[in-house]
Amino acid sequence: MKRIGILGDIGSGKSYIARKFGYPVFDADYEVSKLYQNNKKIFFKLKKALPNYIYSFPIEKKQVLEAILDKKNNLKKIVDIVHFEIRKKLKIFLNKNKKKKIVVLDIPLLLENKINNKNDILIFVKSKKSQILKRLIKRKNFNKRLLTRFRNIQLSLDYKKKKSQFIINNNFKNETIRLSVKNILKEIIK
Repeated sequence: MKRIGILGDIGSGKSYIARKFGYPVFDADYEVSKLYQNNKKIFFKLKKALPNYIYSFPIEKKQVLEAILDKKNNLKKIVDIVHFEIRKKLKIFLNKNKKKKIVVLDIPLLLENKINNKNDILIFVKSKKSQILKRLIKRKNFNKRLLTRFRNIQLSLDYKKKKSQFIINNNFKNETIRLSVKNILKEIIK
């Protein structure tokens, strides 16, 4: 099984592109939201680590966002607790899909949390900053301070680009993406 890791800036279209490959996708953001909704163990760990912010189950996103905005080191506490569970979910996903030719990993902080393997095929999604900002502003929970906090814990985009075997220029046009993905798959599968 080949593992494709999707890298890029927040709002660059990583999840959209991950789905375009047509193979099973491990969507870490979706898994995190499920943890907040269904996992009491995560709730108790977060409540213990951040008692002034996490107070009701299921965990509401606004509680988490408030904690992140209030103190810099709260984001690290959340990531440490949540990523441990995400690794378990990833292991289950990989076992379930072990007979697949390819799986796609849509995991923010893939490199930062050393979730990638040496043999992973890394693809960097490159988008214009102006287009990214336009897309982010449309999001319901957009907050510039929050965006800065998340970007501060990430490795530089230049570093991620250098680590990647492929780069997709995302102009947010379906046909361009389809062709890029098709060409990458040809290279990977040959």
